[in-house]
Amino acid sequence: MPLKKIHRFSFLAPLGALLSLVALAGCGQAPSDAAAPTSSPGRTELRFAHAHSPDVAGELHFTAVAFAEALAKISDRHTAKIFAQGTLGSEREVYEGMQLGSGASLTVSGTAILNNFDQRIGVVDLPYLWQDFAHVHRVLDGEVGRDLAAGLEKQGIILLTWIDGWGFRNLITTQKAVTRPEDLKGLKIRTIPTPVYLAALRLMGANPTPMAYGEIYTGLQTGVIDGFEQAPAILIAERFYEVAKHLTTSRHLFPAMVVCYSKAHWDRLTPDEQAKVRQAAEAARDQGRALAPLREAEALKTLAERGMTVHPIDTTVWQQAAIKLQDQLAAERGATDLLKKIRAAAKP
Repeated sequence: MPLKKIHRFSFLAPLGALLSLVALAGCGQAPSDAAAPTSSPGRTELRFAHAHSPDVAGELHFTAVAFAEALAKISDRHTAKIFAQGTLGSEREVYEGMQLGSGASLTVSGTAILNNFDQRIGVVDLPYLWQDFAHVHRVLDGEVGRDLAAGLEKQGIILLTWIDGWGFRNLITTQKAVTRPEDLKGLKIRTIPTPVYLAALRLMGANPTPMAYGEIYTGLQTGVIDGFEQAPAILIAERFYEVAKHLTTSRHLFPAMVVCYSKAHWDRLTPDEQAKVRQAAEAARDQGRALAPLREAEALKTLAERGMTVHPIDTTVWQQAAIKLQDQLAAERGATDLLKKIRAAAKP
């Protein structure tokens, strides 16, 4: 897999320019004219870590860049420096460091890794739970989101805001096309190594295969795995279309994501500084949400143009089977009450 140059941002152009960068990011490379990090006299630099490539075609780096831009505008005390592609460690290592008050001050990630710190958050990752983006926002911006944030705070992690993944997660395979549920049977599909994700793929008939994120490309290339599951925009940012030729629109999981801050670092900020950091995170959230449905549609089109075959599939069997699994997994996590609220927020 070709190495990607890492860009770290302390600021970016205004929103209009940022959106232009995203439009150009379909090439899968970080912008070549991105500004190098700068230090402003009298400002403290916040270390912002994430695991993905430094490419605004992906929602993690886009969020980090948008946060850095917003913070630079509203704060005269802080700037943000981005450490992409696991530079400060794996997602779990970053969160564990944040609990201890070392390493990064903040990070953006999916919620799956946070099951290691508060298993109730696994309720948002249940298969075939979410109707659409609006359903997600109604729930996570409300009581359920606040409840889960309170649980993480007890673990030393401040959840600043919920953000959208740029599209539902789909099945991606190298050789075998999955056009019917039975086609997935026995295929080795890489997924995030958490009980919820593993159970979801078993439900669908796959052989779930945990693997570090950074090993996926080589695993696909060498045949160690038959495929993986991910949102379409990430396939472009990480160039996975080079080694995987089939995408099946299973839409089995919604990638809820979070921007989180180390509570140990948070407690050192003044209330005004905390408010500005949260404001910057919410600005990044709003920009990403505005783009999410567009990026999902654009990514599917771009992947087809780059040689992938996109297969529709009837997911009725999986959706019906998922109801029982949702009940089981929510009960195991003490989150049955949250599951009821999520279901109640769905449109009839």
